[in-house]
Amino acid sequence: MRMIVGFLRKALVLQVRFTLTASPTPQSLHFLPHHFYPFSSSSTSISTSERSESFTVSYLIDSCGLSHKDALSASKLLRFETPEKPDSVLAFFNSHGFSKSQTSKIVKSLPRLLASDPDKTLLPKLQFFYSKGASKPDVAKIVVSTPGILKRSLENQIIPSFNFLKDFLQSDEMAITVVKRFSRILLFDLHTYVASNMNALQEFGVPKSNIAGLLMYRPMAFMVNPNLFRKNLEEVKKMGFNPSQMKFVLAIQAMRAGGESCWERKIDIYKKWGWSEEEIRLAFTKSPWCMIYSEDKIMAKMDFFVNKMGRESSLIAHRPFLIGLSLEKRIIPRYSVVQVLLSKGLINKDISLVVLFESTEKTFLERFVNAYKEEAPQLIKLYQEKINL
Repeated sequence: MRMIVGFLRKALVLQVRFTLTASPTPQSLHFLPHHFYPFSSSSTSISTSERSESFTVSYLIDSCGLSHKDALSASKLLRFETPEKPDSVLAFFNSHGFSKSQTSKIVKSLPRLLASDPDKTLLPKLQFFYSKGASKPDVAKIVVSTPGILKRSLENQIIPSFNFLKDFLQSDEMAITVVKRFSRILLFDLHTYVASNMNALQEFGVPKSNIAGLLMYRPMAFMVNPNLFRKNLEEVKKMGFNPSQMKFVLAIQAMRAGGESCWERKIDIYKKWGWSEEEIRLAFTKSPWCMIYSEDKIMAKMDFFVNKMGRESSLIAHRPFLIGLSLEKRIIPRYSVVQVLLSKGLINKDISLVVLFESTEKTFLERFVNAYKEEAPQLIKLYQEKINL
């Protein structure tokens, strides 16, 4: 038995030696054990894959402006060994007015687009928006803000969603305005969200024109669970808002802006400035916008009125319109004029904030600038400089 095993081992060694020294043919390689031939087809495929990945990463960095990290991540979703196809996609975006940074954002979000046929998959969607009155810059902004539009069905998703908006607003122009403001609306099931919430508003007695206004200027307000939306309607009505007035939909908009957590944060900000819950409610009923402004803007205005001007915080609660005024374009320029007049003893330091900041431009100039041309001729120049800044 040992002799037989030894014989077989020698025979195998001789066969291997003979195979390695002979000219390799496809037939001989077929019978060669895999581990004796290091340059097998699987090893070659790994090498090709690595080269493909390396080329893809380099292309994404050099031609698309992606970071190395983003390029590595994107390369897991697509590979290409030559630049022809991705070049055609980049050239397509460039020809339609997309900037390099805009194209980079799209590629980062949807890297697989680089493997698409732009004339078949991308062009029809852009042409649809053009046909509805959107300009090239408009379309670029729409796509950059919601790249997912490029991978959704034009016939089954985009066109039906757009037509829903157009049918309600009775205008392509108004519908495209909604899309420019909140392009993600085209990706939603509008019958589940928007239609249900529109019906709820009508049931509460909100005029169609006011619903259209809310849809035009705050389309995101409709993108909420219908049950929660009805709850918000009931809360607003309990606060005393009249559904037939525009303030009612503004209050809904304010409640929906940023979600419940954002609403609570803004309430906390006003409380930090000393407002009671009753004062917050009062301010909201007078001007729902006071709960729509960003937290930074609220803080900046309150800080100016209370710390810079030394006014009582509760005074602002009774005049919440003041929070909506521009610091740069109105409050600071007008206050600069007042400081000069105060330094010269020309006006009383307790001048009404309403008179000072809520009056029209014409009224302000007549009352605080032109009226003191002789005593303070530098006022008009100072005022213009502050506005220009």
